[in-house]
Amino acid sequence: MNQEERPRYLRIADELAARIAKGELREGDKLPSIPQLTRDYGVSANTAQAVIRTLVSDGLAVAKSGSGTYVRKRAQVRQLVRSWNRNARGGSPFAGEMATQGRIGSWDYDSRTAQAPAEVRERLGLDEPSGDEPDVVRTDYVFRGDGEPVMLSTAWEPLAITRGTPIVLPEDGPHAGQGVVERMRQIGINVTHAAEAVSARPATAGEARQLDIAAGAILLTITRTYYADTQPVETAHILIPTDQYQVVYGTSIWDEPPPAD
Repeated sequence: MNQEERPRYLRIADELAARIAKGELREGDKLPSIPQLTRDYGVSANTAQAVIRTLVSDGLAVAKSGSGTYVRKRAQVRQLVRSWNRNARGGSPFAGEMATQGRIGSWDYDSRTAQAPAEVRERLGLDEPSGDEPDVVRTDYVFRGDGEPVMLSTAWEPLAITRGTPIVLPEDGPHAGQGVVERMRQIGINVTHAAEAVSARPATAGEARQLDIAAGAILLTITRTYYADTQPVETAHILIPTDQYQVVYGTSIWDEPPPAD
């Protein structure tokens, strides 16, 4: 399809996107309003609305209720370090990572008992469910740096391990806000390692709202499971916007020294 065959609203959106790329429209500049687009391009209000929706969905613009639509500020790409050493030091790994960046780490959460879905049951090695009986504590997180959303996470911990202990609710009680490694240590479980599977996919509309990104923006997806030897003790699904963060993995390398002569 050549440019002339593209729908009119896409051609107008392409024109405005080109002006943004050239710097004619700068970050924070107000874009033409719907009435202005209808006048300037001789199109209907519906077509003008489609232009604005396209620029917003492409991540080039942000609509502010009662104010208008503005060229979106480009996010500074930061690094997030995922290191086993950092997780093993105690405290919140996320708060520690934000502190290294000179930012204040915080998070919103919602914890509840639930029955684990099939994928989570497999990761945690759970038996078949018993009726509607809850068998995990599920916690949904929005992690923030200086108040701005950084990543989403949903974590599951088996009630067979934590029921009746001080750590049954990850964000309540005497060990609230600690990392999984430190919390499990409080009930005599020594977390020995973690496994992570990494992929990517577009954000859903709900995820985009929570992360304040464009719908359809690409998210890094990390499926992480913590183990105490062979026993899974927690699993989580983590979502990170790829246009805002690079994820850096660090590992320790230890080799047994050769025997002395």
